[in-house]
Amino acid sequence: MLAQMSDVVIQSGPEAAEASAAVARMREMSADLRGCAILGADGRVLAATGDRDRWGAAAAELLDAADSARGEPVARAHVATADGEAFALREGGLAMVAVANRFTLASLMLFDMRAILRDLAAAPDNGAGGG
Repeated sequence: MLAQMSDVVIQSGPEAAEASAAVARMREMSADLRGCAILGADGRVLAATGDRDRWGAAAAELLDAADSARGEPVARAHVATADGEAFALREGGLAMVAVANRFTLASLMLFDMRAILRDLAAAPDNGAGGG
C-alpha cells in the first residue's frame, strides 16, 4: 500500500464527479500525498488515484485492523513505517484512505482529509445520505 500510486483518478456512479474532484483537491492540498481513495458508506471506492480494486482492498484491511484493535469502528487511524505513512478517516458517512511520504505532518493530513470529506458529504448525490 505504501508503494507510489498512479496519478490516474478512477471513479464510477452518480457521485463520480464530486468524488473525483475531491481526490484532485486533496492532491493539490498535500505535497506529501502519494495517493488516496474515497469510499462510500458501503465501502465501495468512489474515486481513487490508481487501481480502484487495489485501493478498496487496502482500505478495507487498514480500517478492519484499526477497528479490531479498538473493538469498535474508529474515526481515524495513522500508521507510520520506514517506507511511508498511511491514514484513514471516516466522516459524514464516507471514508478516505491516503498514503503519504514519511514524516508527513499527521495533524495536517488528517485535517485536510476531514475538510475534503465534509465538503463531499455536504454535496448533493454523494452516496452518503447528505445534502
